[in-house]
Amino acid sequence: MLWIKTLHILCVMAWLAGVFYLPRIFVNYAEAKKAGEPTARLAGMGWRLWRFATILGCFAILFGAILWLWYGVTGRWLHWKLVFVLVLVGYHLLCGQMTLKMQKGALEGAPLFFRVFNELSVLIVFAILVFATVKPV
Repeated sequence: MLWIKTLHILCVMAWLAGVFYLPRIFVNYAEAKKAGEPTARLAGMGWRLWRFATILGCFAILFGAILWLWYGVTGRWLHWKLVFVLVLVGYHLLCGQMTLKMQKGALEGAPLFFRVFNELSVLIVFAILVFATVKPV
């Protein structure tokens, strides 16, 4: 089971790399669009990063589910962690919608909005880490 846990952690790390960096591409896209610069390369980068992060996120969830089934449901901390994992999945899917808009040249928003949006993922992941390590409930 330690191999599964190792794969889970590796896939989570790769997924989060995408979740953390993709909104930064949105910031760069918004700034380039505002300045009248070409944005096609950023749109392509965003799409490829989102696909990569999605695949790794699916594997992270799969390995996490295997661990959950193996060890069983233990305590309310796990339920809260899973709530925040679902919130992170929703955030990731929202990034996917934004990426599709970026592909079509229709992503609107100020760079500041995307900078703030980028920080939301950190707060969500912080909550997941607290429930996974501290287990406050």
